[in-house]
Amino acid sequence: MPPRRPMLLMLASALCFACMALAAKLASRTLPAGEITLVRFAIMLLPLALVPGWRRQALRFQRLDLLVYRGLFGGLAVLLYFFAIAHVPVGIATLLNYSSPVFSVLFAAVFLGERADPRLLGPFVAALAGVFLVSTGRTELAGGLTFGRWELAGLASAVLSGAAVAAIRAARRSESSWAIYGSFSIFGLVVAAPFGYAGFRTPTAREWALLAAVGGFSIAAQLLMTYAYRWVTNLQAGVLAQLTVIVSLAAGALWLGERLGARALAGCVLTLAGVVGVVWLQSTPRAVE
Repeated sequence: MPPRRPMLLMLASALCFACMALAAKLASRTLPAGEITLVRFAIMLLPLALVPGWRRQALRFQRLDLLVYRGLFGGLAVLLYFFAIAHVPVGIATLLNYSSPVFSVLFAAVFLGERADPRLLGPFVAALAGVFLVSTGRTELAGGLTFGRWELAGLASAVLSGAAVAAIRAARRSESSWAIYGSFSIFGLVVAAPFGYAGFRTPTAREWALLAAVGGFSIAAQLLMTYAYRWVTNLQAGVLAQLTVIVSLAAGALWLGERLGARALAGCVLTLAGVVGVVWLQSTPRAVE
């Protein structure tokens, strides 16, 4: 494969994730976040339902426990992410969710026995400081610093995403990409079901179109990312993934009128720098002394 094509695939994946977030934001204006999450995972199961070969690969596994962890943590992360999207600017919710590499380092150290590089402390603190600025920056004109429950939901989605990433890394030692994709879709559906059914109402034609966009962009983003991972490095993937945050912030400002204050914008820059720093240090081997 030409060397540039995997990078273009990762860029396309990041754009699809941003489009998914925008569609979820638009759908959340009239539909509950739990219902959006439920339909999203139901649509994600379609490739496995329609393609027997992919379904057979998804049902072949060796470590069910790791797949359950990946599915449950990932499903809860998406559920909380969509709740955050429904109540805070889409760019802010996406930024909080995409701070997950910071937390995946901690889970990898605790559960995978990976040694954490001491140099990670700097970007780790920078990312958390940026998250605080972003989460409180929306209230600066009101004269108060508050870390609301929906910002907390977005941050919790990042923590759970970090746990899911650690589970994926452990599972990839023995499981196929389709097994991991299937566990995410199935257990995500299970996690979302109680919340989706609780407030479910029949969507209108416009709402179905938005839900289809959420599910369709999710499938495209996941498949493009999974395919590109065969050729791109962790550093390239981690940095390119942050394009989703930038596009979401821009889309929210241009099309949804989501304006951010100076403190929130400074927090965005600080968080992105911290996350990229964590990805960089985790992907770069330390020099031998």
